[in-house]
Amino acid sequence: VIKALLFDVFGTVVDWRQSIIKQFNQFELKNQIKGDWEKVTDLWRQHYQPSMEDVRSGKRPWANLDTLHKESLVKIINEMQIQGIKEDDLDEMTLYWHNLDQWSDVEDGLNKLRSNFTLSTLSNGGTKLLTNLSNINNFKWDNIFSAEGFKCYKPDPRTYLGATESLGHEPNEVLLVAAHNKDLQAAKLCGLMTAF
Repeated sequence: VIKALLFDVFGTVVDWRQSIIKQFNQFELKNQIKGDWEKVTDLWRQHYQPSMEDVRSGKRPWANLDTLHKESLVKIINEMQIQGIKEDDLDEMTLYWHNLDQWSDVEDGLNKLRSNFTLSTLSNGGTKLLTNLSNINNFKWDNIFSAEGFKCYKPDPRTYLGATESLGHEPNEVLLVAAHNKDLQAAKLCGLMTAF
C-alpha cells in the first residue's frame, strides 16, 4: 500500500523554462543588457546533468546546485560573449532557480492528494532553493528532501532510499512522481513505485 509520495520538482511541479526566460527578460529590460535569453536558458539546463555528473563520479567534491548553476552560467555567458554582466548579476541570475512558477494544476492536485498521503519533495535542488520555491508557490510539503541532505544527486540510489528511510517506510510504500524517465527508472530500481 502506498503511504507517501515523493515529488521531483524541476519540470514536474514547476515550469522552470518559462520562469527562467521571464526573469532574464526582466533583467534585460531593467539593465539594458541584450542576450538570447531563451538560448542561455536552454544551454543552462543542458549543463545541469554534466555538472552533477562531475560530483556523482567523484571528479569533484560535493557542491550544491546553486554553486553548479552559477559555474555553468559563467561558462555560457562567456561562450555567448554577453557583455556587461557583473558578479552581482550572476548571483541574482543563479537565484532565478529559487523563483519558478508552478504548473497551473499543481496546487489543486497536491491538495487533493494530501488527505491520503504524505507529500514530500525529492529534488536535486538545495534545501534553501526548495524552501524558497515552496514559499512563493504556497506548496505545503510534509518534508523537503534535497540531494543536499544526502550529499549526492539523483539518480544515485542513496537519494531515493535515504528519503524512504527518513519517512520510515519500505520502498514499495513510497511512490515517486516525476516528469523524467531516468528519474523514474532509477527509483524503480530501488524498489519504489513510480508515476509520470
